[in-house]
Amino acid sequence: MLRIISLLMLVASPMAAESLIATRVIRAQTLLTANDVTLVAAEISGALADPSEALGLEARVTLYPGRAIRAGDLGPPALIDRNQIVTLIYRVGGLDITTEGRALGRGGLGDAMQVMNVSSRMVLVGRVARDGSVHVGSIP
Repeated sequence: MLRIISLLMLVASPMAAESLIATRVIRAQTLLTANDVTLVAAEISGALADPSEALGLEARVTLYPGRAIRAGDLGPPALIDRNQIVTLIYRVGGLDITTEGRALGRGGLGDAMQVMNVSSRMVLVGRVARDGSVHVGSIP
């Protein structure tokens, strides 16, 4: 009987949650590696729980040792830097218009970002494509 009660208490006890923390100071715009993060046996509100969710992503803010790493602190690696000249692409139906633009911020794959058309000086919003171009207008 005592064994059954002990077994039930063991099964009924909650599993210790784990949270992802930084092991060193990680500056913004740095790609995270396995040496940068570790799991601790504590449930920290909003913290990631799996290192694979963070590895290979870029820190959007400075991360400090012992502090929780949250999903909003990370993003895809930047393909475009501020002031970089990029290709702007507008596609609708069979029409393709391509021109040069200047990035007004940094952006990774799929990020919405502002770009200035170099010819017209008009500021547009587009999405960063895998090849580093920015697609403006209706995006498929």
